This record gives sequence, structure tokens and C-alpha cells, in this order.
Amino acid sequence: MAVFSRCSRAATAPTRIATATFAYREPKGRNVQWVFLGCPGVGKGTYASRLSNLLGVPHIATGDLVRHELASSGPLSSKLKEIVNQGKLVSDEIIIDLLSKRLGVEAAKGESGFILDGFPRTIRQAEILEGVTDIDLVVNLKLREEALLAKCLGRRICSECGGNYNVACIDIKAENGRPGMYMAALPPPPQCESKLITRADDTEEVVKERLRIYHEMTRPVEDFYRSRGKLLEFDLPGGIPESWPKLLQALNLEDHEDKESAAA
Repeated sequence: MAVFSRCSRAATAPTRIATATFAYREPKGRNVQWVFLGCPGVGKGTYASRLSNLLGVPHIATGDLVRHELASSGPLSSKLKEIVNQGKLVSDEIIIDLLSKRLGVEAAKGESGFILDGFPRTIRQAEILEGVTDIDLVVNLKLREEALLAKCLGRRICSECGGNYNVACIDIKAENGRPGMYMAALPPPPQCESKLITRADDTEEVVKERLRIYHEMTRPVEDFYRSRGKLLEFDLPGGIPESWPKLLQALNLEDHEDKESAAA
């Protein structure tokens, strides 16, 4: 299991990757319990999933929990269907109920630890979660707004297989002391090229409003965990090839498989 160290750089430094105000200590007797925060489209699922595989703990996205319950015949299924069909938001209590149920399943199997993806998003959710379990570390992924906007607008979905791709090749030149950034496109395989569609809400106006609401709701959550010494803020320097090793460095982790494949 990983051993953590404090990673901090001056906030004014143009090459800042990670700043931390946490004094992390690895939990004894169980695996890590982490939360991933970040704007829509920043890549929470991608990095949370990679770390989940590396650390051997479940990657839990609350959206997946809702979809799984909707597809089941569980006690919450009919209630959830009514809420979703009416276009309402799923209540905090239901989300926590689903999360507790999932964690109970893991505990029954003798497993421990998790990485939560995109939850909590409000102070109330954070307070409820704090009453349910102990969160060790909160990783707040950040991406320059111009890159995030281009990334969201470049998202494409295969109408046949449901695969997610991105046609945006982001190449921001260094200027005014700010480093450049490059994020390669994630093109689809040949069989999906003619079947790509754009999500109806992936327009510049909608994406900007979504980001505004996210920042408004989530900034207090960041302060909540910062005041508890658990927040690690990580500025993504580029795509996965650039960001993954730097994120591991900020977390003081090593991906031996990644090193072996790079050396091959």
C-alpha cells in the first residue's frame, strides 16, 4: 500500500501541478477511502478507475449506482423511475442509501476501501457522508477552462455501441508565463466513425452554465475538506500520458505495469 507525503508548491508558480493542505496518514486495517471531485468532463472517471485498478479498491460512481438500481427490481427501483421520469433530482437520502448498500455488499465480501467519483457535490452531502464513513483523501481535479470547454464540445458517442470518444485535439501554446498544454483526440475505431453523435447538452452555452453551477455548488465542498486537511488539488497538465505519472507522483504511488509497458 502507498505511503503518502505532503506535496506542495507555491500557488503563484506557473508550473503548479498539485497543492495540498492535507496531512494524510494511511488508514490501518482497511484500504483507502477517497473522493474524486472535478468539473463535468474533467476526467474524474478515467483517473478514479485507473487508481481503483492500481489500489485494488472499488470505483464507485453514484450515477452508476442509480442506473444499476433502475435496472433492478429492488425496493428503490419504482421510486427512482418515478423521480427520473419526472425529471427531478435524486435526493441526498436515496444516494446515501444506495451508497451504503453498495459498501455493505463490499464489506460482506470481506473487501474494504473505495474511490467515490463525483460525490459529494454539496455541503449537505459531505456532512451526510461524514456521518456514514471516514473519508481519507479528496482529490480535486482541475483543468484550464479553455481546455475543459474544448474537451466537452469535442465529446462524441457511438449511437450503436455507446462508446465515448473525443474529436478535439487541444493544443494550447505557452504564453504570459503559463505553460502550454496538449491533449490528443480520442478517435473512434473505424466501425464507429459513421455512427458518432453529439450529446444534445454539449453546446457551448450549456457547458458554460454547467461549469458555472458546478463551481458555485462545489467550492464550499472544497473548503469543507480543505479545513479538515484532506484536500489535494491537482492541475491536469495535459492528457493521460502527461497527467497520469504526475498524479501518481503527487500521491506518492507507482504504477509498475505502466513502467513495464513503457520500457517494452
